[in-house]
Amino acid sequence: MSNSAASAAASAEAATLLVEVSEGIARIRFNRPKVLNALDEATILAFKAAVDRVVADDSVRAVVLSGEGRAFLAGGDVGRFHAAGETAPQVVATLINPFHKALEALVGFRAPVIASLKGAVAGGGLSVALAADIAIAADDTRLSLAYSRIGTSPDGGSTFSLPRMVGLRRALGLALLSEVIEADEALRLGLVNKVVPLADLEAETERLARDLASGPTQAFGAVKRLLRQSFSTSFTDQLGAERDAFVGCAGTRDFAEGAAAFVGKRAPKFEGR
Repeated sequence: MSNSAASAAASAEAATLLVEVSEGIARIRFNRPKVLNALDEATILAFKAAVDRVVADDSVRAVVLSGEGRAFLAGGDVGRFHAAGETAPQVVATLINPFHKALEALVGFRAPVIASLKGAVAGGGLSVALAADIAIAADDTRLSLAYSRIGTSPDGGSTFSLPRMVGLRRALGLALLSEVIEADEALRLGLVNKVVPLADLEAETERLARDLASGPTQAFGAVKRLLRQSFSTSFTDQLGAERDAFVGCAGTRDFAEGAAAFVGKRAPKFEGR
């Protein structure tokens, strides 16, 4: 990336995203609260730049995705699509490519990714939430694919993730009807892992992030790979992948520490190595 391009990406990131890495936790917060954090060009480019930085940082052992204001992420900036007129296909294509690259990088990242949800989680926002490894939701969270309301099909991997989580029939209903799912129903369907009062969301998210960031990061990466590939792998191939992953983990410092802690009847102190 040229100096001018890097400067532009950093400027966009500063304006539309809040990014912080500390104590092994990377926090990426969408920052357009006046429009419920809707994704425009600057936000998507900032998101891609932030994700690239995070996945290249060896110190990161957990990632938190959240939204500033009263919503997590209300999808794409429909006003921008409308303003594009006949050039909408070109505008959409330009936006989708970096959006998809960012999500692909997070899904393949070794460290666990947490989506901290509240308020509107719609369209591309739901796609982001589904791409995360764990989702914790405030009790005011409302999820919807919403794409059919503007006459288009989903993006962001939601057509991959959703049927795997809720089954094909339910996924078709959510996609075709743009049904709104309340937090408790999202928990029942397996779209989120936990629902908490809105006032407790940040504290509960921080607790979860710290727990994961203090865990065996290399093993977590193996868990992510194994579970995500299992839908397209034969049982025999999956057994082989499990063997290779276990053998790989057995050579890590964390495995040695975990085994020593178990034998010594104490809590392990993992380093993520």
